[in-house]
Amino acid sequence: MPHFVSNGHRIHYREQGTGPLLLILPGNTASSACHLGELAYFAARCHTVAVDFWGTGLSDRLDLWPDDWFERGAQDVLNLIAHLDEDPAIVMGTSGGAWVALWMGVFDASSADRRLVRAIVADSTIAYYPPASLRAEMQARQARTPDQIAFWKAAQGDNWAQVVDADSDMLLRQAERGGRIAPERLDTISCPVLLTATLDDGLLHEPARQLPEMAEQIPDARVYLVKGGGHPLMWSRPEIFRGIVDLFLQEIDA
Repeated sequence: MPHFVSNGHRIHYREQGTGPLLLILPGNTASSACHLGELAYFAARCHTVAVDFWGTGLSDRLDLWPDDWFERGAQDVLNLIAHLDEDPAIVMGTSGGAWVALWMGVFDASSADRRLVRAIVADSTIAYYPPASLRAEMQARQARTPDQIAFWKAAQGDNWAQVVDADSDMLLRQAERGGRIAPERLDTISCPVLLTATLDDGLLHEPARQLPEMAEQIPDARVYLVKGGGHPLMWSRPEIFRGIVDLFLQEIDA
């Protein structure tokens, strides 16, 4: 796997295909190893790159994740786009990776340098979690079910527990800060944004209300909500997710 150094730490990524640059940003406790299907599908039309965030996958690990881990992840991925030295990227984040994608949009719009983000797909995310809901979700992780362990081991390797514990600790601190993780100034994002989710996602708090509210703040936004499926839409209803993203890519290419 190729890698580069951003802000003093090594970031690994997987890549496949040629064409416009499309970045895949994994959700919390996931890694690029979980996105082989998306890499293969979108590589038919794009240079598709899936990232291991700082502290995850094959990237450098750290014991304590900072409170601004999502913002730092956004800066790392912007540095990756500059490192690849291609045209501005389409950024596709799911779950926690969608927060990183939105932060990238905010940072990129305020930068005095050339634009690095062409468009954003933010899948299965919301702006705000009630702190009690976020704490309950972190508590649910402690069950360590066989399915959970299998997923985390595939994503993170044999030391998966360190990643899960560090991520959970960081998210509990987010709960103490009020539970909002998405940027406050969504209205500063200047590129097109697609927000997607299923209404039946048990990990999202009121997506039917929150996603349209987020879209109202973003100057160039569209929302796709579907009934059925789970978290995230990208994996639970891949045919629907890929179809709507294909239409979005056609729209921004037109």
